[in-house]
Amino acid sequence: MSLAGDQERALRRALLEDGQPSSDFDLNPGTLLPEGRKLRPAGVLAVFMPGPDGLELLLTKRSSRLKHHPGQIAFPGGKVDPVDDGPVAAALREAREEVGLFPETVEILGTLPTHETVTGFVVTPVVALAPCFDPVAEPGEVAEVFRVPFAHVTNPARYHIEGRRWRGQRRLYYTAPYGPYYIWGATARMLRALAGRIDP
Repeated sequence: MSLAGDQERALRRALLEDGQPSSDFDLNPGTLLPEGRKLRPAGVLAVFMPGPDGLELLLTKRSSRLKHHPGQIAFPGGKVDPVDDGPVAAALREAREEVGLFPETVEILGTLPTHETVTGFVVTPVVALAPCFDPVAEPGEVAEVFRVPFAHVTNPARYHIEGRRWRGQRRLYYTAPYGPYYIWGATARMLRALAGRIDP
């Protein structure tokens, strides 16, 4: 049995478990949310592919020119548009646009419970497998495409809680730095939820 095969089976088992939705406010129960806010549906693609030492997760570094979350580490994905048949379709469409991943090469394994962001999105993380490919970053949105080992993102010990001031309040969040990449916020929170389901 290969390591990648064992990791794939661990992912499939993890997605069979029930779970609760998460949010950017999990660690900040006293956060005051705007009244009457409307949440917009979105989908992100947590896609794993074979690497030299097992599966690797594809992530992006957002362009510094973007209005929302410039320079942050993110999954490919975005809001559900009228052309999309739900968040899975949105995640696949955005992955095609952002990194050049063809939807027909992707095997969807399942979804994790939704995650609510401070920016007003309710995000469905879509976990998938894909073969190795040469990513093509969309220059208007993506500054860099990189991969992180399965063993890093699925190990709860890699996640730490840090904090900073946000809108006059101290906000706590998860981080899981990898080399020069500071994985934090919603991306780290969704990955932490996945890590909590993986058998050690």
